[in-house]
Amino acid sequence: MQDQERNKRYNAYVEAKIAKTHAWPSLFNSFWVGGLICTLGQVINDLILLWFPTVSTQSAWADTLIILIFLASFLTGLGVFDKIGAFAGAGTIVPITGFSNSIASPAIEFKNEGIIFGMCAKMFIIAGPVIVSGTVASMIVGLIYLFL
Repeated sequence: MQDQERNKRYNAYVEAKIAKTHAWPSLFNSFWVGGLICTLGQVINDLILLWFPTVSTQSAWADTLIILIFLASFLTGLGVFDKIGAFAGAGTIVPITGFSNSIASPAIEFKNEGIIFGMCAKMFIIAGPVIVSGTVASMIVGLIYLFL
């Protein structure tokens, strides 16, 4: 009985402290900002193909990804990407820019601990499991493809 009362008080406390979100505006912002990032990627790719007509389509896409990763890391360093992320939510996480941000943010946050134990060690705290999961999944799929 006492535990139930304590749980009710705790739940009321948590409910009072939780930030209220508005689902539809958040979804809309996520959609249009994510679309804007993808449109920017398409524009960069088209400009690369226009300015360098001898470049293959595959190389142009690789260059586009490099530019988007650089821009996201640069904006993370300036503190701008975090503001965009707070406004757009998953719209900035889903494209490759979110992955770039997840690597650059811990590196910036832990730079005071030194290059090795700070930046290098902490850089993959968030992105590390994603890299490992992707590598393992690709190996499994590759082995299945090899034997089938």
